[in-house]
Amino acid sequence: MNPVQQTTTVGRPRRGERVMAVLNRDPRTAPHGTRNDAVLAAVLAAAAVCVALFTDGDRRPDALGWTLLLAAHVPLVWRRRRPLLVLAAGVACLMPYHAMDNNHGASTPATMVALYTVAVTGRPLRTILTGLTVLTIAMSVMLTVNTHQAVELLRISGWIIAVLFLGVDVRYYREYVTSIVERAERAERTREEEARRRVAEERLRIARDLHDLLAHTITLVGVRTSVAAHVLAADPERLDRETIAKALDEIAETCRTARGELRTTLEVLRAAAPGEGRGPLPGLDGLPDLVEAARLAGARVEPVVRVEQAPPAVGAAAYRIVQEALTNAVRHAGPEPCVRVELYEDKGLLRLSVTDDGTGPTPGGTPGFGLVGMRERARSVGGTLDAGPRPDGGFAVSAVLPLTTAGEGTR
Repeated sequence: MNPVQQTTTVGRPRRGERVMAVLNRDPRTAPHGTRNDAVLAAVLAAAAVCVALFTDGDRRPDALGWTLLLAAHVPLVWRRRRPLLVLAAGVACLMPYHAMDNNHGASTPATMVALYTVAVTGRPLRTILTGLTVLTIAMSVMLTVNTHQAVELLRISGWIIAVLFLGVDVRYYREYVTSIVERAERAERTREEEARRRVAEERLRIARDLHDLLAHTITLVGVRTSVAAHVLAADPERLDRETIAKALDEIAETCRTARGELRTTLEVLRAAAPGEGRGPLPGLDGLPDLVEAARLAGARVEPVVRVEQAPPAVGAAAYRIVQEALTNAVRHAGPEPCVRVELYEDKGLLRLSVTDDGTGPTPGGTPGFGLVGMRERARSVGGTLDAGPRPDGGFAVSAVLPLTTAGEGTR
């Protein structure tokens, strides 16, 4: 099979699929419905003529009978649009036709099609009332014509009831299929909305990570650069080479650490190759490194950590909050601030506080995203965070994070 033939075979639905599509489709919304019904009406009219000509020769219609018989088939062209009106028009034509004792079997197919259309497009109560009305009218006409024919009609009335029930069953089946399709579409929309929500959350997480990482790194690099610049400017003729070298080494180490963490953070923006991982989340075991970095930047940090472990998401949130709080202390608290970092467990909660005795941020300065990011970190694991100036001077950040969280996968 060449590619063109294969494409045609794959793209064109099979016969069984086309048949099921016709059964499942609402007849009122089917394409080319009027054209198809016109063809159906012509076929039924031809069949009615054949039945009238070749069966029950004693009741062969006269000119008026032929006119009424063929006229009863014309409304079938619009059976999808106005099923009740079509049935009423057919009954109006066939009542005098049967009253003149013409061939009674010739009009049966058209009547059945009209009844089926009413049943498949209307509510069950309307279908039942319509069926009873048609049977009552037919019995009344037949009783005035021939009692034997009335009994015969009563005998075959089961076929009329069967057609009505078939139409009702098809209607329920189509409604069932429609509900399944709607549920599937709704589920697909829900999955798409969930995917968009996850993408938005991941973007926000990456933005928070980058802010925390870059703000912390740039602050430390700026502090050590200022130390080196101060040493160079204080006594150019007697350089303290050891101090300058130490400051530059600390800058290089900070950059290497930031580069590694930045690579881990940005791995979510590309497809990782097989065997590559995103690396572990930062957690409570990384707090000593944060404390040491802040000390190198000139802060006097007193850590008090009385919690051994926490869920990964909670540990990552605590790490980022402490990182941002130390960064703000180094940046805004003034020279050599005294910072106390305390973490402890209390009744299933991780309580965290970072306080300093510095001067705080400069009034009127441009606010950043640090405090917003810390609050988002706390909320991401179901916790809370408060931050603000202390009454006796300095700044305080306190957070309460649950140690049992359903959002362990969130960073």
